[in-house]
Amino acid sequence: MPLPLASLSCDLDDKWAYMKTHGNPAWRTLPSYLDVVVPRILSCLSQHRLTATFFLVGQDAALPRNREQFCAIAAAGHEIGNHSFHHDPWLHRYAQEDMARELTMAEEHIEQATGQRPIGFRGPGYSLSQITVEELNRRGYLYDASTLPTFIGPLARAYFFMSSAFTREEAACRNTIFGGLRDGFRRIQPYRWDVGGQGLIEIPVTTMPFLRVPIHFSYLLYLSLYSPAAAKAYFKTALAFCRAAGVEPSLLLHPLDFLGDDEADGVAFFPGMRLPLTHKLEMIAWALEALGATFQVVTMREHAQKVAEHRGLPLLAPTM
Repeated sequence: MPLPLASLSCDLDDKWAYMKTHGNPAWRTLPSYLDVVVPRILSCLSQHRLTATFFLVGQDAALPRNREQFCAIAAAGHEIGNHSFHHDPWLHRYAQEDMARELTMAEEHIEQATGQRPIGFRGPGYSLSQITVEELNRRGYLYDASTLPTFIGPLARAYFFMSSAFTREEAACRNTIFGGLRDGFRRIQPYRWDVGGQGLIEIPVTTMPFLRVPIHFSYLLYLSLYSPAAAKAYFKTALAFCRAAGVEPSLLLHPLDFLGDDEADGVAFFPGMRLPLTHKLEMIAWALEALGATFQVVTMREHAQKVAEHRGLPLLAPTM
């Protein structure tokens, strides 16, 4: 009997994107670590014989310095998704005209850099709005993957603000990033948005069934900072809960999962950046093995195509 599906993705945010979100003005020089982390991520996935979806930022795709790395991602058979052009976690505040321009710029540069035109989208900081959903549907996207059904969004935002020095204007832009308590009540399994036609498929970033706490790899690494054994038990419990609840998980990696504590310049505020690279790579390898032993790991595109075959998929109004 074949294993149930699980999809794997990587939000390929560059260093400048994290610094921008954190309010560090040095982001404007567009500092990068992609030449370091992309080969590490590709090597890790190759060792485990996995293909994943890489959500690329249009601004990075527009820079000639990243062309070799982005071509390597596509050449390795990975799916390419859209992660916006400017990487603004306040994307949900955009008007329709601005949203259309943002998506167009990202699509054009990502396709030029990789040869793939995205059909999947993830908003920076899990930002999503009715305008975003409607515009993605109008442009023929197959799926969105911007929702994170968890109750801890306000806690994550509080931690983020404590480690920052925002101006009043910057804080106002970021006062809803990572979502609110009501996001914990969002559906954890895929559904369609009721926006005309068949409706855009939504594949949420999976959180632990029943408890709705994060289970993506950055969170696992953060827990392992205190106890690797507890982190592993936590992850195995999450996978068991997914099987018991009939949830086919969609999990994600971040570039900072592949940077060690001696490489944290400018991004030391991110949870888990006190860990050495060897520890991170060992934990990720273990988690990917555990995931692959329990589920058949595919790209987001493959996951969405399989979901699209389901009859009676719930149709939900895009009220945010």
